[in-house]
Amino acid sequence: MTMKIIGTGSCLGDRLVTNQDLAQIVETSDEWISSRTGIKGRRLTTGPGTSEMAAEAARRACEDGGVRPEELDLILLATSTPENHFPNGACEVQAAIGAVNAAAFDISAACTGFVFAMQTAYSFIAAGIFQKILVIGADDLSKITDWTDRKTCILFGDGAGAVVVEKGEGDTFGQIMGSDGSRGHVLTCKARSGGNFLTGKGPEMGYIHMDGQEVFKFAVKKVPECVEQVLKRQQVQKEDIRYYILHQANERIIDAVAKRLKEPMEKFPMDIQDHGNTSAASIPILLDELNRHGRLASGDKLIMAGFGGGLTWGALLMEW
Repeated sequence: MTMKIIGTGSCLGDRLVTNQDLAQIVETSDEWISSRTGIKGRRLTTGPGTSEMAAEAARRACEDGGVRPEELDLILLATSTPENHFPNGACEVQAAIGAVNAAAFDISAACTGFVFAMQTAYSFIAAGIFQKILVIGADDLSKITDWTDRKTCILFGDGAGAVVVEKGEGDTFGQIMGSDGSRGHVLTCKARSGGNFLTGKGPEMGYIHMDGQEVFKFAVKKVPECVEQVLKRQQVQKEDIRYYILHQANERIIDAVAKRLKEPMEKFPMDIQDHGNTSAASIPILLDELNRHGRLASGDKLIMAGFGGGLTWGALLMEW
């Protein structure tokens, strides 16, 4: 059994913020940012938050797939930036789009979240529990970014991407996921903490903190490893892969992964130059762009791979 994507959609922050714009608020420059990351601009939201962007991406995915929201059995939202502890963001999406028959819950795995959510969807479909599932990656990272820290504020953007999936014919689906909590300290963002009458402290929200060098070393080692593992499990050769759709964190990371896999850069599409790092949203946003620009054909074999806070990582192989 396999799982197929029948519709894609995306939604980006409403305001374009260029590297030159950031140079007005922190000590940086377009050359400094683009040469180190490949990023030229990013979209930030001035109004809609995570759930609203997720709902818009979901509507577009349903429309693209010819699916009515009430046909959905399950909504999975991968996010690290929900507006509320509860109700969860997936329930807010359910209400917004009218998916009255769907169960809904969030998945937290940082930038790997969409890959984890896709593998969760596959498990429900393979078990015969659900038939049509909406899988969303969405993050409003601008609200947890320290805009005085040039090491992190140059990287992130806001957005959401979504796919509708269902059971497919054949057996082309491979997956791998992993975590290493002992290294979680290299990429963190504290939640509300310290707020009760016993401590005498008010709740405080944290900002993203990242050891960039450690994250880079982790990504360029772990991503090729998990890609090789999923190829071996499915007995698929690299030359059979149409695209490697990687989490859009840094152009240098993607280039290093391509070199380690000994694959041409043409097989590694990128949109990081325009969107920055949108965390769990980056893979489905890129997938939607490839779909809407006619760059995907039936039968194309795709690998999606993510890595992020936790530390977490994962890869999946499927056919378009």
